[in-house]
Amino acid sequence: MTITIDSFTERANTVRAGAQRIRLNALHMGEVQGQGYVGQALGAADVLAAVYLDQLRYRADDPHWEDRDRFLLSTGHYAIALYAALAEAGVISREELDTYGSDDSRLPMSGMASYTPGMEISGGSLGHGLTVAVGMALGLRHRGGDSRVFNFLSDGELNEGSTWEAAMSAASHRLGNLTAIVDMNALQADGPTAGVLAIEPAEEKWAAFGWNTQRVDGNDPDAVLAAFDAIADRDPVGAPQVILCDVTVGKGVPLLEQREKNHFMRIDEEEWAVCRAQLIAAYEENSR
Repeated sequence: MTITIDSFTERANTVRAGAQRIRLNALHMGEVQGQGYVGQALGAADVLAAVYLDQLRYRADDPHWEDRDRFLLSTGHYAIALYAALAEAGVISREELDTYGSDDSRLPMSGMASYTPGMEISGGSLGHGLTVAVGMALGLRHRGGDSRVFNFLSDGELNEGSTWEAAMSAASHRLGNLTAIVDMNALQADGPTAGVLAIEPAEEKWAAFGWNTQRVDGNDPDAVLAAFDAIADRDPVGAPQVILCDVTVGKGVPLLEQREKNHFMRIDEEEWAVCRAQLIAAYEENSR
C-alpha cells in the first residue's frame, strides 16, 4: 500500500481528534456512575479511534452486515471504552451514553453481545476472546469472504493458557485474516502485570508462536496507523498479526495517570471537572 505523507497526516489527525472525543465520552459515562474502568478507556482511546475511524469495515446503520469486519472485545470490562468508540463511529448515539450502567440500558458495565449493537462477543472471564476470534476467522475464510477479525485483548490475558492455545491454533491454520491487538498497560486488578506473572519478552513469545509481531506506542496515533499500514497487504492465508500497544492507564489526565489504584477507579464528584479540564488542556497543548 502506498501512503502519501499528506494523506497519512490527515488520517493521523482524524484519529487524534476521534481519540479525544472517545476520552471525553468515557469521562462522561464514568461520571454517570461515579466510578468504573475509566483509566483503561483513556489508555485505549487512540487504538480504538484508529480501528473505528481508519481500519474497520462496517455499516453504522447495520451492525449485523454480513461482510463487515469483526472487532472482538475480549476485555469485557473495557466496554466503557468501546461504547465511546461506537458512539464516535455512529453505531450508537451519544445521547445513549447517558444510560451507561443503568437498569434496562443497552450499555451494561461489562460488554454483552445480546444487548449492544456492534458488540460481537460478551465479556467476562478473560482469556476467551482470542479463542473465539480464531474460530470466527477460520469460519469466515471457509465462507470465502474477505472480512477481517480484530481481537482486542489485555496484557493480563497473556497469563491465560487459553490465549496461547488460541495463538498456536491461529498460526497452525494460517489465519492471516486475524489481527490481535494487545493493550499493554502493565496493570491488572491484583497489581502491576510484571509482579503478577511476568510476560516479557512478549514480542519474542508471539513470534515464537508463528505470529507477525509489532510493538508500538499505543498512545501515538502515527505509530498505531503505521503498524496497521505495515500489515495492510497481508495474505489472508498466512501468518496472523499481533500489534502490542504500550499504553498509559488514564492517558491525558495527569490526576488519573498518577493515581495509585487505577484499575477500577472511584472518582470523587468534584474531580470529574478537573479530569475534563486536564484532558482538554493536554489535547490543546499537543495540537499546537
